[in-house]
Amino acid sequence: MTFFEGNRTAWPAEGTVFPVSKIDIEVSSDPHPFHLAEAERARQSWQREIAANPHLFDGRMVLQRSIRIAEGRIAARAHIVPYSTFLWWRRTREPGAYHLFGMPMLLSSDGAMIAIRMGAHTANPGRVYSPGGSLEPEDIVDGRCDVAGNIAREVREETGISLSEAVAESGWHAIHMDSTVTVFRVFRLSATADEMLARVAAHVAADPHPEIDEAVAICGPEPDAHNYPEFIPPILKWLFPRRGG
Repeated sequence: MTFFEGNRTAWPAEGTVFPVSKIDIEVSSDPHPFHLAEAERARQSWQREIAANPHLFDGRMVLQRSIRIAEGRIAARAHIVPYSTFLWWRRTREPGAYHLFGMPMLLSSDGAMIAIRMGAHTANPGRVYSPGGSLEPEDIVDGRCDVAGNIAREVREETGISLSEAVAESGWHAIHMDSTVTVFRVFRLSATADEMLARVAAHVAADPHPEIDEAVAICGPEPDAHNYPEFIPPILKWLFPRRGG
């Protein structure tokens, strides 16, 4: 099976960070073919998921059915699916669906990357990564996903940080692993890591239903420093040699 549509050789090797000049995600109003084919198994899996974690919510999100790259531009076709369908796909990685999502890499003034540790009640308990989340229906503008708007919203909701107070580096980057594409942009903050951790702690304390347990300052590329998902260590390896640039 070909991983992504189009010319396979156009994609860098898995786990390699590469520049992206444009991200275009078109969202169809039709049901996702994967959802139609897997609805019953997804429903059964969801019952097991909520039996183990009743805090999970079966909301709606954007799941891709195809992703192409050409001359540094990513183009995808997507559909809105229940979160339960996504969790079933994530568990099985069956053909017919792909997951593309965005994240900011937040660098403090003293060179740490500000990440988050997800709460025990979430679908990613204890995982440490940059604030962000899957694309959702509210991120769709005129039939296409606003990735920049999505990451700004997710960061604000999870940490209380506004990306408007940070300086964004020009351009996006991406990495793909195991049928998932992470697109990200580097943002530089004027505050130190300790100041940012304190701000996020105050936000979490004031939030009646926080998604995260705490903010984490990552100070180096060591892959085992925290409970990272697989795509974070390659990004850290790429990020830290250039963090002062």
